[in-house]
Amino acid sequence: MVYVRQSTGIQVTQHLESQRRQFELVDLAQSYGFHQIDVIDDDLGRSACGAVARPGFDKLVALICAGGVGAVFCLEASRLARNGRDWHHLLELCGLVGARVVDTDGIYDPCQPNDRLLLGMKGTISEFQLNVMRAQMTDALWSKAERGELRILVPIGFTWDRECSVTFDPDLRIQEVIRTIFDKFQELGSARQCMLWMTERDLHFPRPLNGKRSTSFDWRTVTYRNVICVLKNPFYAGAYVYGRTEKRTEIIEGRARRSYGHLLPMDQWRVFIRDHHEGYISWEQFERNQQQLAQNSYSRRDGGTKSGRGGRALLSGMLRCRRCGHILTVAYTGRYHTPTYRCEQLRNAYGDSWCIKFGAWTVESVVVGELLRAVQPMAIEAAMEAERQLKEKRDDARKLHEMELEQARYEAQLAERRYAACDPENRLIASQLEARWEECLRRVEKIGNHLKEIPTSAPTEIIEENFEGLATDLEAAWNAPGTTMRTRQRIVHALVDEIIVDVDEKLSEVILLIRWKGGQHSEVKVKRNTTGGHRNITSAEAEKVIRSMAGRWSDEHIAATLNRMGLRTGTNRTWSKTSVQEFRTSHKIRAHKSVQKNNEWLTMSEVSKRLGVSNHVIRCLIKTGILPAEQVVPGAPYQIRTLDVDCEKVTKAVASRRHKGPCHENTDSQTLRIPGV
Repeated sequence: MVYVRQSTGIQVTQHLESQRRQFELVDLAQSYGFHQIDVIDDDLGRSACGAVARPGFDKLVALICAGGVGAVFCLEASRLARNGRDWHHLLELCGLVGARVVDTDGIYDPCQPNDRLLLGMKGTISEFQLNVMRAQMTDALWSKAERGELRILVPIGFTWDRECSVTFDPDLRIQEVIRTIFDKFQELGSARQCMLWMTERDLHFPRPLNGKRSTSFDWRTVTYRNVICVLKNPFYAGAYVYGRTEKRTEIIEGRARRSYGHLLPMDQWRVFIRDHHEGYISWEQFERNQQQLAQNSYSRRDGGTKSGRGGRALLSGMLRCRRCGHILTVAYTGRYHTPTYRCEQLRNAYGDSWCIKFGAWTVESVVVGELLRAVQPMAIEAAMEAERQLKEKRDDARKLHEMELEQARYEAQLAERRYAACDPENRLIASQLEARWEECLRRVEKIGNHLKEIPTSAPTEIIEENFEGLATDLEAAWNAPGTTMRTRQRIVHALVDEIIVDVDEKLSEVILLIRWKGGQHSEVKVKRNTTGGHRNITSAEAEKVIRSMAGRWSDEHIAATLNRMGLRTGTNRTWSKTSVQEFRTSHKIRAHKSVQKNNEWLTMSEVSKRLGVSNHVIRCLIKTGILPAEQVVPGAPYQIRTLDVDCEKVTKAVASRRHKGPCHENTDSQTLRIPGV
């Protein structure tokens, strides 16, 4: 048996002399008189340290145990084994069957003590030699890495120069794509949303053609792995890191098996050099990104606050129980899957009832009110910043597509030159080059049409007066159909750190302690809905108006007054005679007294009919103070007592008005002005 082995694939392709010398052992075996010679070369490119499976060595051991092997030829002991376990096991088997071990130095019989001793020393020396070489190379590698000069494989967007320093990739399109990923993540706060944003706009990501070396790229659709690898790599923050991962060794079926790529915590990185090179972002921004990614990984054991991901619950992941300190979860109950916040710590741990539990709608409406009041002074500045960011988004997207179009045109020109340089008679090659040229032209046309769809930002300045009305319209913007729940959640997360919540069972109140960003706190108490309650509740102000007017005015007058004041029903609709009547019936409020016609109070129309004058005359008497009248709220109909209408003062004023014509106030103080006089 002639055993041939080389440790690595590079040795197999480049160290041909060692390979040739091993195969020449066949001639050596023939010179010793062997006629049946088998060559085992299954282990080419495999290490003999014991951590890698060697099918060729296992085959050799099996043939020796079968007793059909007379001699094993090898170039040296290190070819057979680099560890004592495999070496001595092989010698033991050769000694049992009487097989010889032959190398270029001589013939050894494992049954003889002297030969066995010599072979054992050769195996020990080979193992020691491997350990020494590995230690020397490892020390040299770490020494170079600690200086930041070890040429590790840099991520996409960087390249090594001749002076062993790291610089940006000269391809501006690659630089712009990397910067876009960081900018969109800072804006959207989610790696997946960043990926979806780029996919929606048909933006591509470079991929090395050979899978490893960043020399030539193929632009493909961006994936989530592309985005997350860019965000988590500290190299983009200007840091040189070596030793972020570790290898682990396990004993499987009696052999050591090593696995690589296990990530280590940041404090265990062996080589960490900040400001080693110019980065796409600062180190502070990198740490904020890692914190945001950790918060997005909600439901992990290390905890964290849930990020805004949509859904129907606005405060999901923001509420913390004051009693046990755990984050409240969201449950959707009922026929319409109404969201409910509850703390399930006691229920999960001890099988007890919920720690606290309350509905979501009432609490969320109060928090939204506090939030809008907090941001209202900054509405104009926020609108100007939003306009500026919108302009930058359009410009960035257009810039990326312009770079993509420029590269597509270059590839089309290159394909044209290759087709022109080809011999037209060679149709096998010319047809392929022509198809490639047509494909490049179609890609140029596609990118050009997509670029025309992106609007060009006009170079106009943002005028502050255009946003003056926005400060009073924040609630409309919050409730607009285009405002998604994810957007609302991100606004809450940007302004609120967390909300400590408790429930007062005696007063039936939910107590909220809002911890704003920056350290400020505010406490809010929310009345809980009673049994059978719902969120479509008429406001207290509207109820007060109805109760005060119900004894004196009809339901039609009350509805007109409520609509004039801008008050809405519980379902956010305008008031009508029927809705007022239904509200009075459900709250057991009696109708106005004029229905009973006891003549104690009169309306302005009834007074005008009683005195025989118009409503305008009655209104003038009220404004001048001659006729006393009352209003429940400003804008409500006048209420006039019957005794005041029948008094002598009002009767004389009405009689004098009939002879004086139109009613004017303060006629003595008015002067006639004629133009030109």
